[in-house]
Amino acid sequence: MPYAGDLTPQQAWDLLASDERALLVDVRTNAEWRLIGVPDATEIGGRAALVEWTTPQGLNPRFVDELAEAGLTPGDERPVVFLCRSGVRSVAAAQAATAAGFGPAYNVLRGFEGDVGPDGQRGHVGWRAEGLPWTTL
Repeated sequence: MPYAGDLTPQQAWDLLASDERALLVDVRTNAEWRLIGVPDATEIGGRAALVEWTTPQGLNPRFVDELAEAGLTPGDERPVVFLCRSGVRSVAAAQAATAAGFGPAYNVLRGFEGDVGPDGQRGHVGWRAEGLPWTTL
């Protein structure tokens, strides 16, 4: 596997809560952060970063640079947990981070709000649905 592996939202939170070096990185878009909400990292000392994987123009060409700006250093073995809407973009982000020497890099399964459910809505699974801390910007 080209990244450290997949974690359920609860496993991700448990890792973040138990390892003071671990960093949560939400790779959704600015619009998603503002309209849907973001994980609340207050209980883990604010160890979270918002780094877009994609922008309106396509893949974020500064993604790796922005990870470094968030405090990650290649080769330092600092756990990084990537989160997106449904757990797809975060896989790509974890792979890119691993290739750049960051990590171990993990993906959060089902993301912040999961795939569309039978009712045509999101939010039945994922970070929010599991009752993990979140807030609005």
